[in-house]
Amino acid sequence: MAHSFTQEYFQIPSVTRAYTTACVLTTAAVQLEVITPFQLYFNPDLIIRRYQIWRLITNFLFFGSLGFSFLFNIIFLYRYCRMLEEGSFRGRTADFVYMFLFGGVLMTLFGLFANLFFLGQAFTIMLVYVWSRRNPYIRMNFFGLLNFQAPFLPWVLMGFSLLLGNSIVVDLLGIGVGHIYYFLEDVFPNQPGGRKLLMTPELLRTVFDTPEEDPSYFPLPEEQAGEFWQDQGGDGGEPNDQGQ
Repeated sequence: MAHSFTQEYFQIPSVTRAYTTACVLTTAAVQLEVITPFQLYFNPDLIIRRYQIWRLITNFLFFGSLGFSFLFNIIFLYRYCRMLEEGSFRGRTADFVYMFLFGGVLMTLFGLFANLFFLGQAFTIMLVYVWSRRNPYIRMNFFGLLNFQAPFLPWVLMGFSLLLGNSIVVDLLGIGVGHIYYFLEDVFPNQPGGRKLLMTPELLRTVFDTPEEDPSYFPLPEEQAGEFWQDQGGDGGEPNDQGQ
């Protein structure tokens, strides 16, 4: 069983595996009281004056103590990060890492003015937004209550956060940054007079892009959109791509 788990773990694409693992280990460390959230949260003053640079990264890794909110966020993070990496970013790891860096930098800049302490949920919403706009014809079902197409998913999640009494500022930040990336990468270059503005640095391509794929790797089908969704046609609880 341990061998099977290890095999499945290393079949997860590298960026998704690294980020999800970092989030789980950070939460576990807080739960075991090895570290505290006060050592992780985004604090510009401590970053600039005390050189606590790690806060630029750790604020994206903590989703709160173990509970429903953590499980909800980590499942969405894993699913949509993996589907992007295995879908539109397959074979383009450097471009995927560049999207991470682009989104992280923008969120950090906005976080300076919005007084936000943890940005992991916003980052997850950004991933969901980009995936949903690149898969517009997939039909989804939210807990058996709402039927909608994929582009509405980020807004449904924001409404769900509102019902739980959470602030929607983080969700709006994720949607906003996701839309900026989607517009610059997918929309503007295809407009009359438009051009590609987001150019992945060659250093990232040298480090992350490999010439050949692992022939033993079997990807998760992109049509699978998470355990919370059900197929409109009733064939096993996954979304049904109506337009591809």
